[in-house]
This record gives sequence, structure tokens and C-alpha cells, in this order.
Amino acid sequence: MSYTDIFIWELLGTGVLVLIGNGSVAAVVLKNSFSHGGGGDWLVIVLGWGFGVFTGASIAEPSGAHINPAVTLAVAINGGISWGSVPFYMGGQLLGGIIGAVLCWAAFKLQYDHNDDNSGTRAIFCTAPAIRSTGWNLVTEVIATFVLLLWIFTTPAVNDTLGYAGVTFVIMAIGFGLGGPTGYAINPARDLGPRIAYALLPIKGKGDPLWSYSWVPIVGPFIGAALAALLAGALT
Repeated sequence: MSYTDIFIWELLGTGVLVLIGNGSVAAVVLKNSFSHGGGGDWLVIVLGWGFGVFTGASIAEPSGAHINPAVTLAVAINGGISWGSVPFYMGGQLLGGIIGAVLCWAAFKLQYDHNDDNSGTRAIFCTAPAIRSTGWNLVTEVIATFVLLLWIFTTPAVNDTLGYAGVTFVIMAIGFGLGGPTGYAINPARDLGPRIAYALLPIKGKGDPLWSYSWVPIVGPFIGAALAALLAGALT
């Protein structure tokens, strides 16, 4: 597969992942959405991101369905792809994250326009910690991403049997079990891409993109992915 094809498939898969994931949060947060105030908010969000991964990964199957720079890094460390392809994977993922976030905003445009207070709408696009403590927030993202990549590398038989449904279940498990402290970015493109979109979109009364925190959901997943790749490599 050419580098151009890799870029396009990763863009499409990550774009759809973010569109559905951000949309599940928007449906809970924004006034005049059917899910708004309906209860089960975290359940809706975790399920939305889980099924968003299933949909995005299924679309990006031709490129290997990374849809996550942390996955790409880990696969490259273990020799699954060439290092020369890494920028094309990650470039497509980042641009896909931006485009998916913009499309989600367009789908909910009327809800943004009729929302009483858009100052908290950053949460629709990207993550922030429940309690701000850079070191511990970083630890949370490292642990959550480590679990994801360790599962991917050490359960090939399960992957072959369940396909993308398997990783969907794991994403949901991580969301329920480890998502509370930081919102479980576990994917730099799914956080940075929408954060860039939020900074640029014309949302009246929107809040700060919180750039001072933005490096945590980038560095944390990369560290967790690298550690999982190294451990899996040592065990096999």
C-alpha cells in the first residue's frame, strides 16, 4: 500500500471515530439534543466512543486500522510497519481528527446556536482532568493506553475471532474503569485534532482550548504505547 493510501484511510477512519465520539458527548452536553439531561451521561459517552472506534477502525481496515498515533508508534517499535510510513499514518490521523470534529460541529450547529452557555463545550472536543495535577494526569493516560496496547499485542487469537468488536469492548472497559480522572484520551489525534478545531471554530461564548494541558494526552499515550510494545516484544 502506498503512503498516500495509508494517509487517506487513516484520515477517513479517524475522522469517523471523532465524529461519532464527539457527537456522543455533544448529544449529552448541548441543549435541544434528545440525549441532553436524559441521564446515563457517562454511559452514553463511553458507548459512543467505543462504537466510534468500531466504525472508524472498520473503515480504516485497508491501512491496518490504527486510527491512533499511539498505536502507530507501538506497531513501528515492534517492527509491524516501516518508520518511513509513520508520518503518513500520524498525519492522516491528525487531519482526520480535525475534520471529524468540524463535521460534528456542523451536525450540531443549531444546538450550539441555541445553547444557553457554550463556555463548557470544550469537553465535547477534547479531554481535561477532573482534578488538575500534571504528573498524576500523565500517569493515568500512560496506564490507560498501556492497557489498550498490551491487549492488542498479547491477544492475537481474540483479535482474529472478534475483529474490531474486541477492541471496542476494551475501549469501553477502559472508559468505565480508567476514564474518570482524565476523560481517557488514549489517542493523541483524537484529542489534539479536535482541540485545534475547537480553537478555530466560530462557537459563540466558547471556553479556552486549555493548551497548557494539551501535551498530556499526547505524551501520556505515547509513553504507555511504547512501554506496552517493549513489554510485548520481550514476552514473545
